[in-house]
Amino acid sequence: MTYENLDANLVNELLDDGRASLRSLADELDVSVTTVSNHLKDLESEGVIEGYTPVVDYDQVGYDVTAIIQLKVEGGALPDITDQFRDHKQMISVYEVTGDYDVVAVGKFTDTDDMNDLIKELLADADIKESNTSVVLNAAAENEQFTLDVDDE
Repeated sequence: MTYENLDANLVNELLDDGRASLRSLADELDVSVTTVSNHLKDLESEGVIEGYTPVVDYDQVGYDVTAIIQLKVEGGALPDITDQFRDHKQMISVYEVTGDYDVVAVGKFTDTDDMNDLIKELLADADIKESNTSVVLNAAAENEQFTLDVDDE
């Protein structure tokens, strides 16, 4: 294998199996363990790979209500609102967005009462001008990642 695509191939191998050993990665990529180790350290230090975490099926552990919360926020308060959402453990994604709303967040809840409690708590903030909440009926795809394109020359 040429080193030109090694980083992308290494990332793709880890997406397939995040617990793969350095030896198995080296064998799969046809390079030395030292080369894999060095490239992996570089990818981590550059922030390309930010960690190795399990993918949790929240339904299986009692968080079977998923809600998408959209907020219109008073201009200067946007960083505070996104920090507040990000710091809440049940918010799994928080985005500042363009369009009709300023913030879109995805949360996992044990039931609709749990969801309502959080929404009421957040809406008590005077900087939130408007909200729209949608409950997910079916997750067609969730926690998906995609492999990186690799030039095959």
